[in-house]
Amino acid sequence: MRSTTKDSAGSVSFWHSQLDPPPPRRERLPAPRSADVCIVGAGYTGLWTAYELLARQPGLDVVVLEAEVAGFGASGRNGGWVEGMIAGDRRHWAAIAGREGLERMTGAIQDAVDEVGRVVAALAIDCGFTKGGSLKVAQTDLEVRRLRAEVEEDRIWGLGPDDSRMLGPDEARERIAVAGVLAASYTPHCARVQPAALAAGLAAAAVRAGATIYEATPVSRIEPGVARTPYGDVRAPLIVRATEGYTATLRGQRRVMLPITSSVIATEVLDAEVWKQLAWSNAETLWDGRRRYVYIQRSADDRIVIGGRGVPYRWGSRTDAEGPPPEPTPRELRSRLVELFPPLHDVRIDGAWYGVLGAPRQWAPAVGVDRATGLAWAGGYVGQGVAAANLAGRTLADLLLEDETELTGLPWVGPMGRPWPPEPLRFTAVRGVNAMMRVADRRELRTNRTSTVGRLAHLISGR
Repeated sequence: MRSTTKDSAGSVSFWHSQLDPPPPRRERLPAPRSADVCIVGAGYTGLWTAYELLARQPGLDVVVLEAEVAGFGASGRNGGWVEGMIAGDRRHWAAIAGREGLERMTGAIQDAVDEVGRVVAALAIDCGFTKGGSLKVAQTDLEVRRLRAEVEEDRIWGLGPDDSRMLGPDEARERIAVAGVLAASYTPHCARVQPAALAAGLAAAAVRAGATIYEATPVSRIEPGVARTPYGDVRAPLIVRATEGYTATLRGQRRVMLPITSSVIATEVLDAEVWKQLAWSNAETLWDGRRRYVYIQRSADDRIVIGGRGVPYRWGSRTDAEGPPPEPTPRELRSRLVELFPPLHDVRIDGAWYGVLGAPRQWAPAVGVDRATGLAWAGGYVGQGVAAANLAGRTLADLLLEDETELTGLPWVGPMGRPWPPEPLRFTAVRGVNAMMRVADRRELRTNRTSTVGRLAHLISGR
């Protein structure tokens, strides 16, 4: 295998470039119009919401407005983990709704993994959905201690060995042969997916159900009863903000959600002999035990896709993410990949891209509807949005149709929380925390002891 890189510029992501045939381009909004529900954003949240609304109430006039193409944002760029975890410290959820509320939230997001699989199968969406669970590997004694502490905390919060457990080095290597692995934790609550294919399939399903998706139609402002675009206003009694990391592009919403950048690369297709060396025969997802961790999957077409690193935030909440990520990020990801899997020392990289995800100030997502204004929202998944967006779409559908269900009583139903501070505080804090994490990783690898700088970074970030 050669160590050259094939340029992937010009496509939204390597995932998008693999769609065959490519999804159809949909027309932009031709003129002002009205609707029963207007959804701003054709990512997972907007598409699941449209699909679920029409599944419950066929005949609704549901309009989805998308600035680019369906799945353009994080939905078509992410690492493809359908993860049964939700962002936010457990103490945050318990403070809102008690231990019982936390347990309901945990159960709901775990069930969402299987719900995505059920719908994907029912709609025949060819997106490589396979539920193989997830491994977190430790390569140092310090990382082993952290993993044990995490599993012990799972027990404190009511999760049993069927939800998470420790693996010794031999059992970990039997699942995936990571170099120097000393231990791993395993959870079954995760699936692998081709995210752009999932987004394309959801968009097609929503249209078949009766939704109208207008692409190339940016929304500049959301107000009660109206979404404003360059091509006319869409008026509806219910307006859903499903813009995730792109919320900062809406007038008056710049500080609601922090757009954070994550980069991803994809290798060439690996042959059977390489997979045998890696002992990676199932579809487990994988992440490492460092503070600036990487997330990895074996794709349905036998590539390794690894993400993380890069410039985490741009001044003024900029959200542009077209073309490949700037160097040295792809090199750093490839280097980490080879550290984890030495047999890949000559692997070719066939794709490199990056995307924007949304982080609210409390680092926990929210779903809600303001009945007085008709404005609704969902997002803030902080990189754990593939399963969470499905749960959010179902929750929003219940809220919008005023159906009181188990989902509408979950603790994430409510406001998005306090805004981020103005610049230069946002820029200084995010870039500073990222630099501290980098320093902490270096010190911890050298000393095998917990870094005070790392503890401070977590304290500052509120995570």
